[in-house]
Amino acid sequence: MSHLYNANYPAIADLRRRAKSKIPKFAFEYLDGGCNEDVNLDKNTREIREVELIPQYLTKHHRSNMQTELFGHTYDAPFGISPIGLQGLIWPKAPEILAKAAHKHNIPFILSTVTTMDIEKASELTEGKAWFQLYHPAEDRLRDDVIARAAAAGCEVLVLLADVPTFGFRPRDIRNGLAMPPRMTFRNIRQIMTRPEWALRTLIHGQPQFQTLKRYMPKGLDMKQLGQYMDTTFSGRLNEEKIAPIRDKWKGKIVLKGLASMEDAEKAVQLGLDGIIVSNHGGRQLDAGQSTINPMKGIAAAYKDQIKVMMDSGVRSGPDIARTLANGADFAFLGRTFMYSVAALGSKGGDHAIGLLKTQLQQVMEQICCEETQDFSNFRAE
Repeated sequence: MSHLYNANYPAIADLRRRAKSKIPKFAFEYLDGGCNEDVNLDKNTREIREVELIPQYLTKHHRSNMQTELFGHTYDAPFGISPIGLQGLIWPKAPEILAKAAHKHNIPFILSTVTTMDIEKASELTEGKAWFQLYHPAEDRLRDDVIARAAAAGCEVLVLLADVPTFGFRPRDIRNGLAMPPRMTFRNIRQIMTRPEWALRTLIHGQPQFQTLKRYMPKGLDMKQLGQYMDTTFSGRLNEEKIAPIRDKWKGKIVLKGLASMEDAEKAVQLGLDGIIVSNHGGRQLDAGQSTINPMKGIAAAYKDQIKVMMDSGVRSGPDIARTLANGADFAFLGRTFMYSVAALGSKGGDHAIGLLKTQLQQVMEQICCEETQDFSNFRAE
């Protein structure tokens, strides 16, 4: 069991603390926060950690293999990088760093519609292996153009985002007047001045922009205007009528992300989709909702033989990945963990996070005598 990572940061909490000390407050609070009172944000991870595993010490054990097949590709680990908005605001060139690391370590990388690298660059850095998450546009013309770009770039998997029918109410971002590029208020300037490395790298690389959307949107939207723009231009409320034409157009795999109910899972199966990601947007959309881990268990039990069942939201560490797989998921995705690592360690952050997660997960597998990732459910305490 040996995977390369920086021994000065052997825990995700170390990365989070370091990230907080290196980036402006408005950027850290955008990354770290949920919506409203952060109830669902906190509940996500807490309830994942209520899942217990039972080791089988006297079982004959030959090896623990993390390789996992998904959509015809064998990945080197059962986890990937979730789509995250505004990554370049959190750390300059963050999506490029993570895309390169994902490709190097053979794990999936999902590009968000609202991040700071475009579809074409993501495909170039991953040699066509990136997944693309689509915020559903209100206009068919815009939808078709974005999908055509993803197809032309060679994206293998299209992820349809279901859990943003309206823009999340996030008090921290409202107080910070979060914008792309950042608004130069006295408060934000003071925060930037205390983070000289972030400021210098941002100056070198240029102000982050919504690269995929840049050709479609007005410049310099503040947080209120961004919310209005997203609500108007990207009608995130999906239904069967909106998904069906995408299924007809897209020749690759389609995954529905952001569901947490048996009813939505059943509809995904009926629509002929290839996978679902049980998710609540990292606790950033509905504070009164469920966590992800509990509904995921029932969804996996009912539909795992018909569709790939994956999960994100609340997954932070190797043991969290193990717990998620033990509750029936085929695959886990993480967002904040990777961004903490990039904000903490810059260009080395992607490699560090992947190496650390692999090491943690390998240790769990060897400790409980689990040989294959699909066997985790055999070790779950009922």
